[in-house]
Amino acid sequence: MEFVENRAREDQPTRQRVVRSILVEGPSTAAALAERLDLTPAAVRRHLDQLVEEGAVVAGEPRTPVRRGRGRPAKVFSLTETGRDGFDQAYDDLAAQALRFLAETGGDDAVRAFAERRVAFVEERFGQVEQEHPELSPAQVLARIFTEEGYAAAVRELPIGEQLCQQHCPVAHVAHEFPQLCEAETAAISRVLDTHVQRLATIAHGDGVCTTCIPETSGAPRAGSTSISTSRNHPHPTTKETVTS
Repeated sequence: MEFVENRAREDQPTRQRVVRSILVEGPSTAAALAERLDLTPAAVRRHLDQLVEEGAVVAGEPRTPVRRGRGRPAKVFSLTETGRDGFDQAYDDLAAQALRFLAETGGDDAVRAFAERRVAFVEERFGQVEQEHPELSPAQVLARIFTEEGYAAAVRELPIGEQLCQQHCPVAHVAHEFPQLCEAETAAISRVLDTHVQRLATIAHGDGVCTTCIPETSGAPRAGSTSISTSRNHPHPTTKETVTS
């Protein structure tokens, strides 16, 4: 029994690395996790089995089949709501109560005003970051800004433009009840880019990642896909492209 308990304690830091990697990179196969974390596939599968048992991770079929030779496509592992609970959500209940009170006393307009103020950092910082990093496309500038606010954001190049992918949302639990938070965020992205953008998915409504489609404009420079992963709250090294569809 003592050996089992000691093994569990030793495994915890590695298991947290697995969870963090899925958070940053998005839904991943065991093979991809093993490569990123420099672990053996067997070790990763053992940690994934435990995380699935704990309800922190769920295994599913990939949207685009990930082949591993003959046989069925490899399973893709993504975080559940329980798995996300350890990241920046300690005050969700308090925040939700505050917004309910605001809605009751000030109505929907008050909630929208609060949501717009909360995402003011997008417009306040966009020009400065763009000036400091001229090598980044506008979407990549946004990814850097959102990552520094705890969103673990990345950019994926699409045939019709770019896709902003946010692997984590610090306010996801509250935004599920108050979609004004997501709406204000999308509107802020649209304003700084001076173009219509379309929110395709949100963590707040059960998707594995928040994705926003940014159409290509004639004046916007195109750049290869990149992942911006330097968070003020959760520092970690630059990672590879996140593939989300």
